[in-house]
Amino acid sequence: MDIDNLLRFLSELKANNNREWFAENKARYEQVRTDFENMCKELITAISAFDETIKHVEVKECVFRIYRDTRFSNDKTPYKTHFGVYIASGGGRKSQHAGYYLHLDPTGSFISTGIWMPDSGILKALRQSVYDNIEELNEIRTNPEFSQYFQGFFEEDKLKTVPRGFPKDFPEAELLKLKHYLVDYPLDETILHAPDFVSRIAGITKCAYPFNRFLNYTVDELVKH
Repeated sequence: MDIDNLLRFLSELKANNNREWFAENKARYEQVRTDFENMCKELITAISAFDETIKHVEVKECVFRIYRDTRFSNDKTPYKTHFGVYIASGGGRKSQHAGYYLHLDPTGSFISTGIWMPDSGILKALRQSVYDNIEELNEIRTNPEFSQYFQGFFEEDKLKTVPRGFPKDFPEAELLKLKHYLVDYPLDETILHAPDFVSRIAGITKCAYPFNRFLNYTVDELVKH
């Protein structure tokens, strides 16, 4: 896949984020999107080698639309200026499960793994799981394979105090304040332009697989019931 071509298109789209320019460049968009979807298909295959739960996930379930929903936003630009794919069992981008997200953007590309914005029931259960199984989680996040890429959790929207029902003196109380159980890793130029880009991305996400498996044990219990 020609990532330079994709990023160039997105840069031009950012400078011309209107329907007229997009219509004139629709053929370019269709080609870039097709290339991206083909790459995503390869990535699903590569990740499924170590995470069998996503073996039958379809690309169309995982790739996000480029069209923005502007109904409740002050920003009325019609198009996103990045490409994103969320690879997860049980619905891809609509899944409640922990998964693997790839974000390609001229202003900064990254990978993230875990769960972003779980609903209140899942979030409560995940906090309980963290509390009950903190030794297991600490073993995962201090593992050298994991920690070479992922240094800490995504802290946006974090609570100021320990949520009700948990002791304030819990040694890892900061983890209970999280609203997202998510880690991310920025992609530099050497990865973006690597000839083995897909296998490099799969290799990084493989290091986070034990973290996703930890989260999904809890999600699976809830989804079953």
